[in-house]
Amino acid sequence: MARDPLIGLVGKPSSGKSTMLNSLTDATAKTGAFPFTTIDPNKATGYLQIDCACARFGKSGQCRPNYGSCKDGKRFVPVMLLDVAGLVPGAHEGRGLGNKFLDDLRHADALIHVVDASGSTDAEGKATSGYDALQDVEWLRGEILRWIEGNLKDKWGSIKRRHTSTKSTAVDTLQNQFSGYGSTAAVVQRCLDRIKLTEPLEQWSDSTIERVVSAFVDEKFPTVLALNKIDHPDADRCIYRITKKYPDLDKIVLTSAISEVFLRRLAKQRYVHYEEGGRGFVTKVEDHENRFDLKEITDERLQIRIDTLRDMLFYRWGSTGVIHALQAAARQLHLVPVFSVRNIHTFTNSATDDAVFKDCTLVKRGTQVGSVVRKIMGDVPVAFVEGVGGVRVSKTDTVNEGKNDILCFKIGH
Repeated sequence: MARDPLIGLVGKPSSGKSTMLNSLTDATAKTGAFPFTTIDPNKATGYLQIDCACARFGKSGQCRPNYGSCKDGKRFVPVMLLDVAGLVPGAHEGRGLGNKFLDDLRHADALIHVVDASGSTDAEGKATSGYDALQDVEWLRGEILRWIEGNLKDKWGSIKRRHTSTKSTAVDTLQNQFSGYGSTAAVVQRCLDRIKLTEPLEQWSDSTIERVVSAFVDEKFPTVLALNKIDHPDADRCIYRITKKYPDLDKIVLTSAISEVFLRRLAKQRYVHYEEGGRGFVTKVEDHENRFDLKEITDERLQIRIDTLRDMLFYRWGSTGVIHALQAAARQLHLVPVFSVRNIHTFTNSATDDAVFKDCTLVKRGTQVGSVVRKIMGDVPVAFVEGVGGVRVSKTDTVNEGKNDILCFKIGH
């Protein structure tokens, strides 16, 4: 991706999508309020947790990022998020707020589908009980498929005629149609390879078009299922049904966004010690050495809620899962961090500042070093690139985790 990746959050009304967005952006910790509406799509800066290079070299105490934060080798790197207003079944036909919101998704590189796993809201987000959340997983994908299929089939006659008259390849013709969804020729080629399609485009039937669109959606919109509200007593049934139908657990994350927001607020008020995405929290009763200078919880209702949260969420599931949802989306995009430094031996950017690894950029695994140079440096001329130890790195070398991920750009012709 030439631009920074954009991860879209989608889901029906009342699924907890906006709460998830706020927990990922840490907006509540800073403002104590929810600043995002659900009328128009909102872009915001989220924070992806990664393993920082500072831990690799024993320099965690010197790591002070220009953007985001780093503590004990766990770094939070900014990533762009898109909040799209709640969808309802039939949106591609204009139901609810119509397919305008599906159209907003064309900018996204990956999706986090926030699913209400409690079964306490129906397909339109209205309060109910016993609803099968598996239906939400299937209808959202169906809405995206029918939206793209409809756009393609409406123009298929003219598409075929132009394809024949210009003697274009199937990739070129489809790319002309899919470019509006942020596609590239490489994405289209992978779609056709995925379904092993060799039939000439002008002979495609409706079922062939549907196969192509299905492959395109899988390739262009990789999706993570964030099964939300897992601390609800009725969540187990929905979680079981969804994970049985979709066994790829790398694309499924169990979350409780409201619990993450709640804990961050308590931490800000110093009732608990909690680190974002942590596997537990500490209250004053448990802080025997008074390391965190916490307040005593005197409100009985608050204490009951904290005890319930510990029992229903942390003892059963280990964490709120919110951080893991964004990490799963990053894995779907094959993102890896690249740390650019001015001094490859000290990993600093200035002789007067001992801060290390101040800059971090996310790129796709396998990206050539030359492309990384252009992404970070723009039009500034770079004579050569150095890696760890001052070893020169070819601009045709590729980036991977722990390989060519710490780079120093030497300016010049």
